[in-house]
Amino acid sequence: MEKDKAPRLLVWLAAALFLSYLAVAMSMPTTSVYVSTALHMNNAMAGLAVGIAFVSTILTRGLSGKLADHRGGKFCMVSGLGFYAVSAVICMLATEMTSPVSAFAVLAIGRLVLGLGESLTVVGVLAWAIGLMGHQRSGRVLSVVGMGMYGALAVGSPIGLSLYDHAGYVTVSLACLVTPLIGFGMAAPVAPVLPQPGKRQPLSTVIAKISDLGFVVFLQGIGFAAIGAFMPLMFLHRHWPHASLGLTFFGTAFVLVRLLCGHLPDRLGGARVALASMTIETSGQFLLWQASGSTVALIGAFLTGAGCSMIFPAMGVEVVRRVSPQMRGTAMGGFAAFQDLAYGATGPLTGLLADHAGDSAVFLVGGLAGACGLVLAARLAWNERNLAAVSS
Repeated sequence: MEKDKAPRLLVWLAAALFLSYLAVAMSMPTTSVYVSTALHMNNAMAGLAVGIAFVSTILTRGLSGKLADHRGGKFCMVSGLGFYAVSAVICMLATEMTSPVSAFAVLAIGRLVLGLGESLTVVGVLAWAIGLMGHQRSGRVLSVVGMGMYGALAVGSPIGLSLYDHAGYVTVSLACLVTPLIGFGMAAPVAPVLPQPGKRQPLSTVIAKISDLGFVVFLQGIGFAAIGAFMPLMFLHRHWPHASLGLTFFGTAFVLVRLLCGHLPDRLGGARVALASMTIETSGQFLLWQASGSTVALIGAFLTGAGCSMIFPAMGVEVVRRVSPQMRGTAMGGFAAFQDLAYGATGPLTGLLADHAGDSAVFLVGGLAGACGLVLAARLAWNERNLAAVSS
C-alpha cells in the first residue's frame, strides 16, 4: 500500500463508519425514550432496551475477530453494515405491534441484530485500517476510527431525538436503515487487505494477555453508557432544557481530544495517556451526579467525553504490541468486548438503581467505576515506568 494513499483511505473508511454509526447513535437515546414514553415501561426496561444490543456484541466479538483474521477486515465490516440495515427494518416492525410486550420483544430482537452488526463493523474496520496503515501507526488508526464513531454519537443523538419528536420512532428506524446503506456504498469499492498468515491462538489465550488493558476500558465504558442510556431521561424527568445535547457535548469533547491528542499513545505509551484520561472522566461523572441544572450536567458530559476519548486507543496500542500480526483481529475483538460488557451491563443494572435512587445515581456508579479505572491505569503506568528504567 502506497504511503500517501493509506492515510486517505483511513479517513474515507472512518467517514463511511461515521455515516453508518449514525444508526447506532440515533437509536440509542430514542430507544430508551420510546420504551419509557410510548410503551410506558420503567427505567430498568428502558435501560435493558438500550443495553441488550451489547449482549450480542459481546457474544460475537470473538467470531468477528476470527472472521477478520481469516476473511479480512473488509468482509467483516461490510457484513456488519448489512446487519445494521436488517436491524432497522425489525425495529420499524416493533412500532406496528398491538401490545407493549410484543413491541418490546420485537424491538429487543432488532437491538440484538444491531449489536451483531456493531461487532462485525467495528472489528472489521479496525483490522482493515491497521492492515492499511501498519501496526506502528495503530494508535492513529484507533484515534481516527474512534472519531468516526463518536462523531456520529455527537450529531446522531440530537438528530434522532428531533426525528422522534416530529415523526416518531418509525422515522428514526427508517433513518437508521438509510445511513448504513450509504456507508456500505462508500466502503465496498475500497480494496481489501489480505489476512496475515501464521498460527492462530484461541481467544482465551489472547484474552489472558490483554485482560488488564481490557478492564481499564471496561471501567471507562460505564460512564459513557450511563450518559447514553439515562442522560436524556434525567433531563426529561427534571424538565431541563436541551435534553438532546448530552451526547452532543460528550461526542464533541471526544472528537476534539482525539484531533488534538490522537498521536500521544504512539509517542508516550498507552498507560500514561490512560491515567490522565481516567482522571478527567471520573471528575465529569461526579459532576453529573451532583448536577443541579442543565448547564452543570452538560459540562459533566463534556468532561466525560474528553476523558473517555483516548482510553480505548491508549490501551489498544498496548494490545497491538502484545499480540502477533495474524491475531490482531481476534485481539481487537476480545479487547472491544470489555467495553461492550460495560455498555451492556450498565443500562439494565443502573436502570434498577435509578428506579429506586433517582436518575443521578447512575453517574455516581460511573464516577466510582472511573476511580477504579484510575487506580488500574496508575498501576499500568508504574509498571511501564519500571520496565523503561530496567531497559535503560
